[in-house]
Amino acid sequence: MKGIFITFEGIDGCGKSTQCELLKDYLKANNKDFIFVREPGGTVIGERIREILLDKKNTQMTARTELLLFEAARAQITDEVIKPALEEGKIVLCDRFFDSSSAYQGMARGMGMDFVAGLNMAATGGLKPDVTFFFDISAEEALERRGKRGEASDRIELAGLKFQEDVRRGYLELAKSSEGRVITIDASRGIDEIFEVVKGSLEGKI
Repeated sequence: MKGIFITFEGIDGCGKSTQCELLKDYLKANNKDFIFVREPGGTVIGERIREILLDKKNTQMTARTELLLFEAARAQITDEVIKPALEEGKIVLCDRFFDSSSAYQGMARGMGMDFVAGLNMAATGGLKPDVTFFFDISAEEALERRGKRGEASDRIELAGLKFQEDVRRGYLELAKSSEGRVITIDASRGIDEIFEVVKGSLEGKI
């Protein structure tokens, strides 16, 4: 029995992590067998790569280095954690997966979305999410939310408003070409209202 692989995507500050937590609580309350992971990270090796990627001191990191580090962490978590869990029939929730690389590095860093898509498939051995939620919000509103939370920005969040706008554009392109895998949700709505859409989209699948 194969499990179901659900990913959460969006620009920084879109509210996807909040929706991840709500879905985790919902699955627990309904006695569903699931695991939750994040990208980059989720493994000993992946967490070490995450530290390098998000460290503000690493200002000389090139776009190609950044992309390959993300893919390396992705390869590790796919083989070590995600595939085994799916083979056991579990639900896998992942805060970011390969669509992030397509939007952030492919579009916003100018590496090319087709080029990144090829690396994504190499890193995951062809594994794709069954359902991807893209929480769509303007870069300005997302920035305002991050400011209200008072969180310290990491290296990628410091790239600026134009960068986040380009990331959003990448996600919107991905959603159009995903053949229904990517479900776009208006993230400017209320938290509970958004979660009702998430739950409704998963009805009959989990």
